[in-house]
Formats: sequence, C-alpha cells, structure tokens
Amino acid sequence: MATHNLAVILKNPSNDAEFLLLKQTPPPKFSEDQYDSYVDSDLWDLPSTLLNLQHDHSHSGIVIQGAQSSHNIDLTKFDVQLALTGVLEKLGLTVNDVGEWSLFKYVEEAEFGPEFPVNTVFIMGNLLDGNQNCQGLCKWMSTESCLTWLLEVKPCSDRVGPLVVFALINDSLQSAARTLPPTLRYQEYPPGVVILPMRSKTRKPFLTTNLVIFAPKQVSDTVGDCSFVAHGDALIVDPGCRHEYHEELKQIIACLPEKLIVFVTHHHLDHVEGLSIIQKCNPNATLLAHENTMRRIGKGDWSLGYTSVSGEEDILVGGHRLTVIFAPGHTDSHMALLDVSTNSLIVGDHCVGQGSAALDITSGGNMTEYFQTSYKFLELSPHTLIPMHGRVNLWPKNMLCGYLKNRRSREESILKAIENGAETLFDIVANVYSGVDRSLWTAAASNVRLHVDHLDQQKKLPKGFSMENFIGSLVAFESLVVAFEPNSGKL
Repeated sequence: MATHNLAVILKNPSNDAEFLLLKQTPPPKFSEDQYDSYVDSDLWDLPSTLLNLQHDHSHSGIVIQGAQSSHNIDLTKFDVQLALTGVLEKLGLTVNDVGEWSLFKYVEEAEFGPEFPVNTVFIMGNLLDGNQNCQGLCKWMSTESCLTWLLEVKPCSDRVGPLVVFALINDSLQSAARTLPPTLRYQEYPPGVVILPMRSKTRKPFLTTNLVIFAPKQVSDTVGDCSFVAHGDALIVDPGCRHEYHEELKQIIACLPEKLIVFVTHHHLDHVEGLSIIQKCNPNATLLAHENTMRRIGKGDWSLGYTSVSGEEDILVGGHRLTVIFAPGHTDSHMALLDVSTNSLIVGDHCVGQGSAALDITSGGNMTEYFQTSYKFLELSPHTLIPMHGRVNLWPKNMLCGYLKNRRSREESILKAIENGAETLFDIVANVYSGVDRSLWTAAASNVRLHVDHLDQQKKLPKGFSMENFIGSLVAFESLVVAFEPNSGKL
C-alpha cells in the first residue's frame, strides 16, 4: 500500500533549461516567542499535491502523453484533473496556461514508516507564457543553480527540496546509490546522502533503522592532513539491521570502496546489529564511536580496534568533510554527524520521524543534556534533519522546537500530577499517559524518571514529595503495569 502525490515540472518557454519552483509553506508557528524566534530558511521545490483515487471512474479531461504505456503506474485510477487543477491554482495558473503534458517519472518512496510510503508521479508541461506573476512565490531555476544551493550551502540560505532532486538531479549524478543492488529501495536527498531503511529490532511504531551512506566519487588528495580524525572513500552510519537482513548488508558493503569508515551514533542493538557483518566483509574498516558506546557494544559485534570520538572531530570522506557532534541526552555518549557541504544533520535517536524519542536512563540518558543538545542543534541551523527512524525532516528548527515544547509540556503535566498527589512512578505514568497504549508505558517511564530528576535539579518539586520514596517505587513499576486493567482503572 502507498499514497500518491502529483508533482509538476513546468518548463520555461524562454529557457528550456529552467523549470518553475514554488516556495513551500512552512509548518504552523507555536505562538510562543521562545520557539518562533527560530525560523527555517525558505524551501523551494516542484509544486505538488495529493493524488487521490477516482471514485466514479470518470474519464479525465487531461491527456498525459506516455501514461498509457507506463507499467509502473495506472493513472486512470487517479483523479489527475483535480490534482493538477489544485497544483496550478497554487501558481495562479489554469490548465489553459500550459501546453501538452507528458509523464516524466514515477518514484516509489522507501518504506521509512510508520505510515505508508508516499510515491510521486512527475508530469512535465511547457508553460505557454513565462511572464506569469506569482508574487514572489515562484522562481525559475536550472539543475545547475539547484545543485549550487544543495552542495555549496551556507547556513540560513534558501534551500531546494527533495522533489527536484528525485526528478531532475539524482539521475545525472555519479552517486554511490548507482552501485547498490537494484532490489534495495532507498532515498538520496540531499545529493550524495543515501538513506536506506533496513529492518531492525527497534521499538514500535517503527520497523526499520536508516542506514546512511556517503560515498563521493571524487577521491581526496589530503590523506596526510592530520586535522581529520579519519580518512576514507566511503562512510556508513548505524548498521543496525536484523540478522535476517545481513545478506543484504553484505551486498551493500561489497559495493562500497574498501577504505570504509563506520560511524555509530550510540550502542543500541537496532544501530549496531550489523557491525559483525562489516567486520567480516571488510576487516580494514575504521570504526568511529564514543568510548562509552564501545564499552556497551559486545565483542561479538566488533572485536577489532576503533577510533574514539567525543565531538568536534572532522572526518574526510572523498572530498566531503563531516563534523562529529557530541549530542548526549538519549544516552550519555550519543553522537550526531554534520555533513558540512549540504548542511545536513544526522541526529541518531535524538529525534525520530514520528512522535518523540525515549531517553535511555540505563545508559546515562539525561533530560538536562537532551535540552542542551536540542539547542546546540538549533544553533547549527541545519538544512535537513536525518533521523535514524523515519523520513528526513525538511523543517529542522520547527521540529526541534516542537520537541522542546513537547518536553516542557510533558514536564508540566508530570509536575501537576505530583502536585495532585502522585507519589510513585506508576502513579505519575498512569496519570500523564492515561490516553496512551499501555504497551508504551515502560518506554514512557524512562522519560518520566528523567523529567522528575530534571524537576528535582531545578528545585521545582513540591516540598512534600519524597525522591527517596519515588526511587523506591521503580522496582514495582513493571509488575503494576502488567496487573493494571485499563478498562476499570484499578489494580
């Protein structure tokens, strides 16, 4: 199953190399200055909209050349006319402003989850009059100018979205993705950053961990530069696939250069279960990880040496520089990675594609550090956020502020529950997460414990609340969750 979008490539009648991009609408603001002061830069992409199925099976009045011969998508099942009319309205145009339409490409999205993939139908048309006034919402651009924006990024500069890249740029690049097995479904955005979701032993609602691959075609000539902690011709991040998918991982490693760097954001199994395969396939690979992470990774996963990183180190991959970011919060040794040329930030499990990330209290997870890392990420002004679970996020500052707001809101709810008499971990979780599936309470409990610690550090807890009694209630939590009957609300 998949949902579908329609994206439109409108050619400039005065310059065939140019196409029309639309300024994308950012997510709603928070109506709070502490968050709304962080603003993502403008994002430009091909105009698009949702492509719905036909309900009455009526014949569309729009003729799409080449659609009848496509084996990948049957456009007669979709209401193309409604979608196309909606797209053109965004541009202040009608179907009469465009000449002949043709099917350009059909792109199937990788299964990032937890929602269905969103596949995109790209159609191309020639605008009859290139002097349309879109009141600053549109601009003509070429693939060359888009590549400049994508690969020579300055923080806070305008950005180019993924639809342009999928439709018009990726096919023209010599990408590492070209060498991957054709059966694998991946996404390449920004150019040169390949994201491949692989099945892993992760927590619901996700089923996969994103394997991120950098493999630039150009080879660096700065091997002797001591300012880099590691040099390589390719780099992968968080090989965490289940053992049933280790054969696929072997095929991926076989496609990559031998001078390989492996970067691990943290030690959780859904991020490192494939390390043993890399070690067998390429024993010369260089592993980069925080020393606390390595203490928690089993010898069966990686028994060779490694290079310790703690933040602010630079890695050279081909001609690309990536910077290691110390990002504690999820664990005490959690790391992130910034691709400098595209200003893309790989955030590990600090953020996820849907919902919020659980902090691991057993591995040094810390709410104060989580807040500090979130602000550190905001100051970097990344153009994209790449989580290890779920889709790439195109509005990084909005996402990070949403996380901060959600954490503060949750902490206020926890404090209110305590002020209303909740004393134990179970009391607080049952009160704050009463509307949440009970199977998620154990994961939520870790965050609750960290929020209570954070409130205690800020001296916000009521005088009558006993941290000693609260800590004493932790052992009984699991048995109470199992015994609790959600329908009656009683033990």
